[in-house]
Amino acid sequence: METDEKVQFVCFETTLNKEQFAKRWEQYGRSLNSNVDVTLQQSEKNGMFSYIAQHHLASGELEFKFSNEGRTSRIVQVPIKTMLAGGYSIVQANRLNSTTGNESKVFIFLTNPQADLTMYKKLFAAGNLNIYQAYYENCVYSYILEYYVKTKDAAALLAQLKEYNIADAGIYKEYAHVKNSNNEKAKGFHVWPTS
Repeated sequence: METDEKVQFVCFETTLNKEQFAKRWEQYGRSLNSNVDVTLQQSEKNGMFSYIAQHHLASGELEFKFSNEGRTSRIVQVPIKTMLAGGYSIVQANRLNSTTGNESKVFIFLTNPQADLTMYKKLFAAGNLNIYQAYYENCVYSYILEYYVKTKDAAALLAQLKEYNIADAGIYKEYAHVKNSNNEKAKGFHVWPTS
């Protein structure tokens, strides 16, 4: 299934856990349409947390501005490294709904625009795979692959995928969804409990 939907990917690295990150997330300034439908995922390794925010936008609305949070005090805050990966179109969508408690997502980031996607499609037939292709030339990655897998199978899939020419990869747990019917700043932000 192919859709007209565009997805803006923003990646973060910090020492903040998901509750701390959620508080800081609410302070960030974003463009009006960027917070209408956002999915957040978290990965943890050696005390560092990586987050991926997927901003789902209707076709033709891909305008994303992400500014640093406003300082309201002089208290030193834990830094959050931010990377705007860019806007992507969905070229394969096997599943666009949330994960269940016993599922994780394995994200694969490819920089080669001539990557053999057929190989990645065949690697894990038991999971669902979404493939995002760079919409603009200045995107960080050519493709982003999103596998929905049982958590118990995620590490094996990741090890198998790392044998190929990938730029980056990780296992992420989906933990929050922001979905607003209006264009106001992140209202309705809910952190899901860890399963």
